Amino acid sequence: MKKDYFLLHLSVFIAGFTGVLGRLITLDSAILVWWRMAAAALLMFLYLRIVETHDRASLQRYKFRDVLQMGGVGMLLCLHWVFFYASIKASNVSIGVVCFSLVGFFTALFEPIINKHKFSGREFLFSLLTILGIYLIFQFDSRYRLGIALGVISSALYALFAITNQRVGKHYDAKNMLLWEMVGGLIGLTCLIPLYNIFIPVGQLYPVGLDYPYLAFMVVVCTIGLCLLQIIVLQKIPAFTVNLTYNLEPVYSIILSMFIFKEYKELNFSFCIGIALIIISVVLQTYSEIKRRIVQS
Repeated sequence: MKKDYFLLHLSVFIAGFTGVLGRLITLDSAILVWWRMAAAALLMFLYLRIVETHDRASLQRYKFRDVLQMGGVGMLLCLHWVFFYASIKASNVSIGVVCFSLVGFFTALFEPIINKHKFSGREFLFSLLTILGIYLIFQFDSRYRLGIALGVISSALYALFAITNQRVGKHYDAKNMLLWEMVGGLIGLTCLIPLYNIFIPVGQLYPVGLDYPYLAFMVVVCTIGLCLLQIIVLQKIPAFTVNLTYNLEPVYSIILSMFIFKEYKELNFSFCIGIALIIISVVLQTYSEIKRRIVQS
């Protein structure tokens, strides 16, 4: 169990870099996600085809229904990324990643409906503590309403992704599932970009300058490495606990953005109190889940 929670927090730490990279890369959010998924799909295919040719986890064949399932989950992840980076570009890293803290709230709402189990009042109360923290944070500036709205949509999409990923992931090898998630998201986004471009011109279509190393790090570490960790973790730990723990992602991202973009100039006392409430909600939920598992064992 300790190993599972270590992997969970490692994945959160890695996720903390994604917001910073999203601002550093100059591409539009949709084009950025397209390149991210295209490169990740290619690398995963080569890895499964060449590196693991003698391993049982190498490239496997699936029925079209199975591929459609995994691809659909990948489309949810794709849309989450598009809204997440759009939120950052419309405001700043701090706003984009703090909105991600609402994932626990949306999970508490969606999971009982999707998985058809009893609504948990305890989980909802933990989520309300997170919402209070976000309310305090959003008091510090009213200039970022568009970024906040996009961030809220992003967190709802990620909650749906995590829940469905947990259900579907139980039936497939994690590496193969990641490949088909990337392929599904890539195909779906390719179809949507012409419509997206009508409302939001995407501008440049190719990375330039430092976009290349930033994008490489995002693909190898923050996409393939992170998604594999998430799939493994979601097979061992409840989706709500995983999502609520990911509320720590803003802490890592905000610390990084303070040094890189000097965003600390925009933060005030209420922002700090809000972050503290989010951390408290994560600590309480983690302690509650560990205690419950000890009692059950």
